[in-house]
Order: sequence, then structure tokens, then C-alpha cells
Amino acid sequence: MSRTDMPSAWDERSMLATFLDYARATAVAKCEGVSAENAAAAPLAGSPLMSMGGLISHLRWVEHWWFEVIFLGEEDRGPWTDEDPDREMRIGAELPLADLLAEYEEQSARFRELVASTDLAATAKRPVRDGTHVTLGWVIMHLIEETARHNGHLDILRELADGTTGD
Repeated sequence: MSRTDMPSAWDERSMLATFLDYARATAVAKCEGVSAENAAAAPLAGSPLMSMGGLISHLRWVEHWWFEVIFLGEEDRGPWTDEDPDREMRIGAELPLADLLAEYEEQSARFRELVASTDLAATAKRPVRDGTHVTLGWVIMHLIEETARHNGHLDILRELADGTTGD
């Protein structure tokens, strides 16, 4: 996945797709070269589920939720349960980071096709909590925000793990 925040065109779709891909690629870049031990570590006492692997797993499953479940109306295949609503974070610390990253990038490619071929004003098959049927454009903006926010968490975890900093 290339990492640029400069779209190939200045229309709304190109800008949204570029920024989502940029945020995704940043998350992947934050994990490059991290050890298995550091990928599984959750060093923040107040956030015992927040590991680098957990965050990548979370990002992967958040996209599944918004694109597949909410927007397309497909079955929820997420790992969460009523008893363990944050299970994607927990299992992300247990799985090899390389596998999580490969799955995230593979899924991103599928969703990239959806974004390229669907009207941004198309509405979701399922409503969100307040009953609103959001648009594809809204879903993309939400995922940009969510991924960018978690990139900040990945920054902190990476610096705590091995001192690596940077964009």
C-alpha cells in the first residue's frame, strides 16, 4: 500500500479514498519492524487491551463493521460477543502481527473497490444507533477519523516499545 496524502484528482471521492488509504498505510508503517513481544504488549495501565496487534485487529474489524455490516447489510462475522465486546483487541495481541497486517491490507483492497465503484451518497442498508441510514461518504469520513485517532495510539505504543518515532 503506497503512503501519500496527495490525491490523483481533486474530486471528493479521490480525496476521501486517498486520506483513508493514507491513514491505513500509516497504521501499517507504525508496525514495521516491531517485535512479536512488543506487538502484544499493552504497556498503558489504564488501557490493558491496547496493544499494537490489538489496534491493527480493531482497525480491521471496524472496517468490516462499517463497510460490510452497516453499509452493505451483510452478516456480522466479527470476533466480538456480548460477553466480550472487545474481543478483537484481545485476540489481536495473541495473533502474529504479520498475519494481522496482511489481513488488514487484503481487506483494505476489497473495500477500496467498493469505495471506487459506489456513489458516495448511497445510503447504508442498516441504520446506526439513532436510526439514521448514513451514506458511504459518511462511513469513509468516520473511518478516516477512527484510523487517524488509533494511529496516535500506535505512535505512543511504538515509542514506548522501542523508542521509534516519526510520521
